[in-house]
Amino acid sequence: MIVVRNKLDLNFHIAKFKKNNKQIGFVPTMGALHDGHISLIKCSKQKDDIVVCSIFVNPTQFNNNEDLIKYPREEKEDIEKLKKAECNIVFIPSVSEMYPEEDKRVFDFDGIDKVMEGKFRNGHFNGVAQIVSKLFSFVKPDTAYFGRKDFQQVAILKHLNENYLKHLNIEIIACDILREDDGLAMSSRNKLLTPEHRKAAPLIQKVLKKYKTRYEDFTVKELMKLIEGEINKNKFLNVEYIDIVNNNNLKTVSEIVEGETTTCIAVFAGNVRLIDNISF
Repeated sequence: MIVVRNKLDLNFHIAKFKKNNKQIGFVPTMGALHDGHISLIKCSKQKDDIVVCSIFVNPTQFNNNEDLIKYPREEKEDIEKLKKAECNIVFIPSVSEMYPEEDKRVFDFDGIDKVMEGKFRNGHFNGVAQIVSKLFSFVKPDTAYFGRKDFQQVAILKHLNENYLKHLNIEIIACDILREDDGLAMSSRNKLLTPEHRKAAPLIQKVLKKYKTRYEDFTVKELMKLIEGEINKNKFLNVEYIDIVNNNNLKTVSEIVEGETTTCIAVFAGNVRLIDNISF
């Protein structure tokens, strides 16, 4: 596996693969890799000739500086995991490499960045768009892979791709959520949970699954209230938001349509913020 830390070296290797007509898949990450990330590498290996992974904790998508500082960084372990997964290139740039000057670009997402995560994390998705657009322009992949756990982020990136980066001809592929044996969605943040909060966290998915099978018995508002109430009964969990939305425009629905609707939720387990979703 090739480890590169600047875009000049990256460009050299990418150009060589492109010259040999190799299809390039790309998995952007912020490191602290787990099996969910590795599953994206595996998805890419099934479709692409070359797999590129990036590791970069992007400061512009954190609206809470403490969260940025606490975000787990495990470069040595991450490199070993990528080698084992047979990733071809890992790009690990510095902040100065990615932002030699302030990025003042502001993207228009037709309002889908203002709801749910966007409502509680001001500027978050603009920061995501800044870094992903930079990485896409550096890596020049044919395909890029993201996890469905970040449901809203996938919608944002598809909008970015179609409206700002169409000239790059990149296909965005959303891969299924990988979960721990007890149902908790895999996340780098899970490492920050205390034993008590880790034990409580699987309740999120358990409650979402329970009401997925009973949605015809309630209105959408009743469903959201029931889910929130049941999770909040656990003293280690506190729901920040819950929304049941249309898969395309992310607007709250008045009725649930199978195949077109998803429940999205953010829950604090102590100081650790967890997100999850389930589609109908």
